[in-house]
Amino acid sequence: MDRRHFIQGSSAFALAMRAQGQSAKKEAAPAGKTFWPEGARMVIAISLQMEAGAQPDRGAPTPWGVLDPKYPDLPGEKWYEYGIKEGIPRLLDIYDRRKIKITSHMVGQSVEKHPALAKEIVQRGHEAAAHGQTWGPFHTLTLEEEKAYHERAFKAVENATGVKPIGFNAPGMHATANTFGILQDMGFLYHTDDLSRDEPFIVPVRKKPFVVVPYAFQSNDYQSYENRWHTCAEYAEDIKREFDALYSECGRKRRMMTVTNHDRVAGRPSRAAVIEDFIKYAQSHPGTVFMRKDEIAKFALASPLTPRDGDFS
Repeated sequence: MDRRHFIQGSSAFALAMRAQGQSAKKEAAPAGKTFWPEGARMVIAISLQMEAGAQPDRGAPTPWGVLDPKYPDLPGEKWYEYGIKEGIPRLLDIYDRRKIKITSHMVGQSVEKHPALAKEIVQRGHEAAAHGQTWGPFHTLTLEEEKAYHERAFKAVENATGVKPIGFNAPGMHATANTFGILQDMGFLYHTDDLSRDEPFIVPVRKKPFVVVPYAFQSNDYQSYENRWHTCAEYAEDIKREFDALYSECGRKRRMMTVTNHDRVAGRPSRAAVIEDFIKYAQSHPGTVFMRKDEIAKFALASPLTPRDGDFS
């Protein structure tokens, strides 16, 4: 399916599983334990980071370093722009071909500049999650200023897509001591800014449950390609080995894997091919399903097997 004929609206999870040809009867969880919906063995959550256009006007990081902020970095601007013009459309077509749904973490400023693309992501059945208003740190903001920051990002996503985000990924994973309480008041259900587990878990925010759908640097395309300068072959090997190791553990405990696609990074033709090949590889393993993070968070919150970290009393 090309992007001119995308599917309107999102599919129900059960229909999505059948469309992927995934059987809950194969490689099911141990008797008496439902680790995942419909007895699935392992879950993969793909993140699509929509960030282009929200980078700083001067001194934004690029693969070839940071230009002196006194000067406009015109090639750098075009590198970011590639994610909107080519990267996201290419990745969306791959997700359609493989019949999977993903979570897109959207920076508010990027959505304000490219509302039609943000809307298309949701119309093709994917989740819109918040990713801050800009790339700039918000640690120096007062409580009221931070509230306004998150409310603007929330409204940018809602106005463009027609849906209210319930998931959050802080820019650089750098939330403040106030962030999760603010998000809880706004109706958010989960955040992703935690590297401490390979399964979703619940933490107390002002004694109330808040879900963590954990992140992973090992399968982050930006970390691999732009910070470590790995080749496509090296990244492909990394994420397949990560999958294999987690899949082998699934018979005795709940396991999930996160794979991060940045618009301008994984959206390159060769790197997008790596992602599609990985999806095919994972789908060839019985009981593997791809889920949006809002689906994961809702299931984790309702499951008595979900770990709880902290004091809820």
